[in-house]
Order: sequence, then C-alpha cells, then structure tokens
Amino acid sequence: MANDDSRLPPEHFLTLIREQQKGRLKVYLGFAPGVGKTYEMLQEGQRLKRQGVDVVVGVVETHGRPETAALLEGLEQVPRRRITYKDHTLEEMDLDALLARRPTVALVDELAHTNAPGSRNPKRYQDVEELLRAGINVISTLNIQHLESLYDLVEQATGVRVKERVPDYVLAMADQLVNVDVSAEDLRERLEAGKVYPKERVQASLDNFFTMANLMRLRELTLGEAAHLLDRRRREQSEGSEGNHSERVMACVGSRSPNPAAMLRKAMRVANRLNVPWYAVYIQTPGEAPEKVGAIVERHVANALALAHQLGGVPMKFKGPDVVSTISAFVKEYGITLILIGRSLQPWYKRLFRESILEQLLRAVPGVDVLVVDTR
Repeated sequence: MANDDSRLPPEHFLTLIREQQKGRLKVYLGFAPGVGKTYEMLQEGQRLKRQGVDVVVGVVETHGRPETAALLEGLEQVPRRRITYKDHTLEEMDLDALLARRPTVALVDELAHTNAPGSRNPKRYQDVEELLRAGINVISTLNIQHLESLYDLVEQATGVRVKERVPDYVLAMADQLVNVDVSAEDLRERLEAGKVYPKERVQASLDNFFTMANLMRLRELTLGEAAHLLDRRRREQSEGSEGNHSERVMACVGSRSPNPAAMLRKAMRVANRLNVPWYAVYIQTPGEAPEKVGAIVERHVANALALAHQLGGVPMKFKGPDVVSTISAFVKEYGITLILIGRSLQPWYKRLFRESILEQLLRAVPGVDVLVVDTR
C-alpha cells in the first residue's frame, strides 16, 4: 500500500510539472526490496500517459517480476547504453539519449545505483540531477537503507554495510515523497511466494536480510524519515526558506578519530531535525601543522571534510593555540549553540589527575550544549 504522507492527490504532481521550468522530482520510498516502489512508479507513468503527458522510461529494473514487467507495456523506453568493462558488457541508462529525447517525465528506477565505470557520472542520482537541471521531471525509487545519514543505524540494526548510498540532500530536494508501505509479515509472504526473488534465493533472504527484526527496524526508520522530511518542509514554509538560523551546530573533526563519518552523520541528522546549519570543523593546533603530520593524517582530515560537504555541512579548518580555546573562539565567532565532540580515546587512568577536554570545554563555553558522540 502506498501512503502519500502529504495527503496530496496523484494529480498534484502533474500540476507541479506544469507550473515550473526546472524539473521536479518525485521519489517512491520503501524500507526493503519488494514493497512495490517500481510497481507504483510504473502505475503513475501509465496514469500520466493516459492524461496526455509525454512519459519515457529512462531505466526500470523489473527483477523478473511479471506484474511489474506488465506495467511497462505501452510506455516508451529509451534503449540502454552498452558499456564494456573487463570483458563484460554492462547496460546503463543512456543519459545523453534521454536528454536529447527531452520528455516531460522520465521514470528512473533505483536512485542509489552505481553506474558502470566509463559512465559520465559515477552515480545514478547524479544523472537524475542533470535531468532536473535540463527541465525534465523525474520519478524515481529508493530504499531507506541507501540514505547516507542512516548508514551507521542500518549497520547496527541489520548487520549490513550498505555500499551504495545517496546523500540526504537528494531525497530532501524531492518535491513529492511517497512512502510505499506494507507490513513486514506481508513482505515475507511475498518473498516466500517468489514474488520478490527467484525461488533459489528465497530461503537465504528470509534467514538473512529479510528477518522480521530487520524488516521491522527498517520500516520504523522509513516511517520516521518520511515524517521528518515532511515536517521539515512544513517548518521551512512557515519559517521561510532560510529556516531558523538562531541556532547552529558544530561537529569537531579530529585527525585521530577512528570513525569521523559516524560523527558527521550524527551532526547532519541533529542539524536536520533542528532545521539549522551545521559546521564540520577541524581544529588545527600548532602540533598538527602540515609539516608535523604525515600525508595519511592530512588525507584522513581531507576525506572527512569532503564527506561533510557531501552531507550538506560547511567544512572548515580553524587554527588556534590549543583545542579548547580554539573551539571556544569558533563558537563565539559563528554563534554555535550545540557542539558535537568524540568520546576520548585515552584510558581512564591517564585522565585521573588532569581535567579532560570535555570538562575544560564545558567551562569555556557556558550556555552551549555539548553532545559526546561515541565514534569507536
């Protein structure tokens, strides 16, 4: 069952298409393969075609599901581009052909897909961004586990490390978001009936990714994320496009942090919930001057700041004599109201006879909240 949480009729997307030159994006969001995202997308494609809209299939993966494949009948499909890679022939969406065809609406399945080497863009969501800039409206699909900010939560909940991920800003720029929802029990029944994967893959899928616990947790994440995005959009509309900028979040990036990505994803989610800007700040003390740290450390920091930019934060380097006074100076200069720092990696006995960084920081920035994040 598809739940459009904005309570808007399907025809509303058609209205949006006619109102603006820049392409609009609609995403069918699901908590797992097999819930019916592609099916719902193709149904909308057929409905738009009946209404006289120029609809073209950019790429759709039916995964051998007859009911889904049947919905392709009568829809124009842009032939896929063949790419040879390591003696294998791969097929990808032909972005140039789709841009040249210039339909009103393009159906582009699996937003998180990684394109074959040799493609213009590494990721399909980047292809979609090109289509939108060209004024082509796009309807796409995405499973919640591919959202960048949820990587750590998904791994903790399911034990699965998702390789193909989409930056949160891509989902946030969707003009319409439809949560395609079924119960975990119904999805497992579909799987057992062979409606999701071939028979030979069913039992392994039931025993691994498609356990009741995994599906229930992913469904919970999907419902929460969809509700958050819709609530954020309502708040932006009521507060104005700039949102509430009286608050700002700062994530402290350390050169020795074992998992800076976890810190940055946490900062992004906190800032998004508050609808405020956030900064990823590398505190560069004299002991971490470029000539004193190795190339590995510099690359570690550069990668972290690049990820912060991808997640929608403002990456910065801020120099100062020591960690605490430099953080304090940044807080005052940029009006920071919440600081995220990593848990200390020093053993407890080394902290017995001297004040910790956290204790010093709390004293240096009274009135500013400090959140300690375990990034181990």
